Amino acid sequence: MSWQLEEAKQRFSELVRRAEREGPQFVTRHGEEVVVVVPAEEWRRVSGDGEEKMSFKEFLMSGPDLSVLDLERPKEMPRDIEL
Repeated sequence: MSWQLEEAKQRFSELVRRAEREGPQFVTRHGEEVVVVVPAEEWRRVSGDGEEKMSFKEFLMSGPDLSVLDLERPKEMPRDIEL
């Protein structure tokens, strides 16, 4: 459902109830959608809020196993370059 900003301000309690019952409610200003009111539970689900955040170290350690890559440099000398 779409609400004009003035109507949303005047009927805020109803807007919140409808968001809980019916899902996201769009608020418009001058005919353009500017915000969406969503239930807190839905916001947490889509934003990841409420989930335990991993530390930076845990993030780095959760990456792929790089030991399977061939990361050795060639042992031969580099080519000569004239300057």
